[in-house]
Amino acid sequence: MNEQSLILKELEQATDVLKDFKNATQQLKSVELVAQAMYESIKNGGKIISCGNGGSHCDAMHFAEELTGMYREQRKAIAALCISDSSHITCVGNDFGYENIFSRYIEALGKKGDVLLAISTSGNSKNILLATEMAKKIGITVVALTGNDGGLLASKSDMEIRVPHSGYSDRIQEIHIKIIHILIMLIEKKLS
Repeated sequence: MNEQSLILKELEQATDVLKDFKNATQQLKSVELVAQAMYESIKNGGKIISCGNGGSHCDAMHFAEELTGMYREQRKAIAALCISDSSHITCVGNDFGYENIFSRYIEALGKKGDVLLAISTSGNSKNILLATEMAKKIGITVVALTGNDGGLLASKSDMEIRVPHSGYSDRIQEIHIKIIHILIMLIEKKLS
């Protein structure tokens, strides 16, 4: 297979996963409900905390920076943060174990009425699962952004947006970033 054929094949696979998500009516409704929950939290003085591992960590950072910074239009900053402080992550990883890097941060800075955006393509990342447990103890609404069958995270979340794809996680992450942009757009629209 030549390189151009390989490129086209990759784009076709991405298109197929996007089509499957577009046709999953319940998932579109979930995006709407999540945007509303995030808006309500911000409107009531809360914040959105995001976390993930690897590529999902980058998506979590991207989500937070476009809320505190800017997405498409100039507007007031929106309260959001990603658990990405390297000194916190290495300290907690060293002293309490990597599985606790997110839950310790939530324990320290989370408050009732906040929203946790927990991103995991498998839905089975131990540190994400422990973060959701801590969030629930505090009274934080847990939103999961998953793929495959949602993993253990699906049942531990208040709301879930799932990309119904069981192949490579890059295909799931491609849809996750689109969902993230749509969430930001809807939050901005509701706040304007």
